[in-house]
Amino acid sequence: MLFDCERLTLARRLRGMRKNQLAQAVGTTPKAIGQYEAGVQRPEEPTMRRLAIALGVPVAFFQAGRSPVSMDGAHFRSLRSTSQIERDQALAYGRIATDVVAVLEGLVDLPMVDLPEYPVSPDEIAGSGPVEAARLTRKSLVEQPGPVAHVVRLLEAHGVIVLVLPEAAERVDAFSVGIHPRPMVFFNPAKGDYWRNRFDAAHELGHLVMHADAEPGEKVVEDQAHRFAAEFLMPEADIAAELPAKADWERLADLKAVWGVSIAALLYRARTLGIMTETAYRNAMSTMSSRGWRRHEPGPARPLEQPTMLARAIEIVGQAGTDRDGVAERARVTRADLDLLVSRR
Repeated sequence: MLFDCERLTLARRLRGMRKNQLAQAVGTTPKAIGQYEAGVQRPEEPTMRRLAIALGVPVAFFQAGRSPVSMDGAHFRSLRSTSQIERDQALAYGRIATDVVAVLEGLVDLPMVDLPEYPVSPDEIAGSGPVEAARLTRKSLVEQPGPVAHVVRLLEAHGVIVLVLPEAAERVDAFSVGIHPRPMVFFNPAKGDYWRNRFDAAHELGHLVMHADAEPGEKVVEDQAHRFAAEFLMPEADIAAELPAKADWERLADLKAVWGVSIAALLYRARTLGIMTETAYRNAMSTMSSRGWRRHEPGPARPLEQPTMLARAIEIVGQAGTDRDGVAERARVTRADLDLLVSRR
């Protein structure tokens, strides 16, 4: 078997393991693992089998022949809030997802990628770029004014692969990566917040539309994606007349239910549009804090918007004769990893 050293690195990162941990598991040294991953030395067959067992992958996972997909340029929210090993693990899930998608695209037609492009300079601090990008994107993707009914479904309908990170990567916040041929958006379900999840989706859409070449993690770039999300979910032309100038909690609760955004987001939007004064905004947020609403806002909970494109594709190819085991074998991933990537949660 032709051994691909990059596939070994991928498997190790997928399991969140350091080189010394893997070395201990297979009875070798961290230096040897480093040589295997650098392509300096090829592991012997018995060692390769022990590596596969320790990493929970088939030996075929290490086989050469699969073109590498770069996950460079992923837009993580803050590079300080998570470790490199946590980010590497999350990206590894995305990397094996590209293998699964490649297999599925050979068996079923997935939606075409047709996101607009509106580059905004990462040096633009207070310009209109993010707002204009959001308006262009709504014009391109959303058929009518008003609330966006289902942000995740909208992303999938326009060719974006949306994945829910497994519990092993629960410290990693939502992020995106604009890879070829399909951009990807990753969600962390750990917080279980429907309202935040929708805003995260719009935020990551902003990165895909505006920041193909921007340096990930920069504060200005993140602020731009926030401004994009606010205009995308709460267009000034549609919502300005509905926002209160003072904290009318009953009114805000009604708007929350209609627009699918949090009360905190509505208050911030009212302030940024000049409808609510700075003093009124601060008083409202102080009340939110004193009532414990900054952590748990009032109102009924809603289930998170869930991606369905890959799960539906798996169902279709299964009906055509290729079951999940067959898809996993073709993608050279374990059935457990496949199920984790495409499960309905």
